[in-house]
Amino acid sequence: MSSKAIILVGGGTRGTRFRPLSLDIPKVLFPVAGRPIISHALSALTTVPSIKEVLLIGFYDDSVFKDFLAEASREFPQFSIKYLREYRALGTAGGLYHFRDAILKGHPYRLFVIHADVCSSFPLAEMLSMFEEKEAKAVILGTRVEPQFASNFGCIVMDSATKKVIHYVEKPESHISNLINGGVYLFDRSIFDVIAAARNARAEQARDDPSEDEDAQEVLRLEQDILVRLAQADGFYVYETRGFWRQIKTAGSAVPANALYLQKLFQTDIDAPHLARASATIVPPVYIDPTASVDPTAKLGPNVSVGPRARVGAGARVKEAILLEDTEVKHDACVLYSILARGVKVGAWARVEGSHITPADHSTVIFKNGVRVQSVSILAQDVVVGDEVRIQNCVVLPHKEIKSDVENEVIM
Repeated sequence: MSSKAIILVGGGTRGTRFRPLSLDIPKVLFPVAGRPIISHALSALTTVPSIKEVLLIGFYDDSVFKDFLAEASREFPQFSIKYLREYRALGTAGGLYHFRDAILKGHPYRLFVIHADVCSSFPLAEMLSMFEEKEAKAVILGTRVEPQFASNFGCIVMDSATKKVIHYVEKPESHISNLINGGVYLFDRSIFDVIAAARNARAEQARDDPSEDEDAQEVLRLEQDILVRLAQADGFYVYETRGFWRQIKTAGSAVPANALYLQKLFQTDIDAPHLARASATIVPPVYIDPTASVDPTAKLGPNVSVGPRARVGAGARVKEAILLEDTEVKHDACVLYSILARGVKVGAWARVEGSHITPADHSTVIFKNGVRVQSVSILAQDVVVGDEVRIQNCVVLPHKEIKSDVENEVIM
């Protein structure tokens, strides 16, 4: 039976928590482990041979994805990839319903729906096996988090014997479960009947409430409006992954996501292109773009990605970091737990440093001396850091020149 995949990419009015990096590039196209975030989901979809078409749905301008679509079509010839632009933000379910004719063209029996900002091992084949075994109408990816983080996500209560979802609450006020929504779904065609029922209920509510905005009736969210309905019916199951999972919401969360994808690549394909070999100066995993220049005396890793035309000087130290295109780290400088956006220059003997976080933390905010600060230091486009300057736990907006030490600040 044929399948299709839909990747929900959002739009320009969203992703504000990914700033300042999203000022320069849409979050879903931000490179993690040497590839745009969305490319990792596309790679996972190749494990399902029945998928012949992938649709990206969002409300970015068409030009945003023009180059990416051309490149992705060459990289993934096994399916066609198209972008469907919403005329305005319709919500994750509203967008699906708006483009239902395009989605259902060709009569696909199964629909994978993936949030583009999910970093995961993407056990799609396992979800498909459960879908077929249970004769399900819907399967949701679930993952466990520490109880203190659970209320930041949609929480799932399941029957441990059957794996059936019996209750779903989006961001509950009190603890109900530490099994959370992983942002990956497998639906049958009946999902559009559920969305239609939610639209009708919204319209009925609007008739009783004259203040209800008519346009708002079309805005529907999968998590708040649809999954709750699915949990009240039969045929909704959860596949609990044992693999890695992380949501890429804030800019700083790109660093642990980068580590997770690099570790997966290193463990499954040690000879992957541009994955540097272990040596006295390389602590794997480290990705180095072939156009980058790294001095042989510089020490990199673990969990480092070096982008196109980047330059790392003699004696430099880079660890747990992402260096985008055209960045420069001069000799004897140090970059730890940080992101350097396009064109950033770090001077000799300078130090750009964040604080260690693990993927299990599900937060990139820490408290230092009673102050809430960003754990990952982020230098936005074309920031210049002077020689011997120290930056710690800071976010620096584009085109700034830092000439003196700064700590725990947002530099406007």
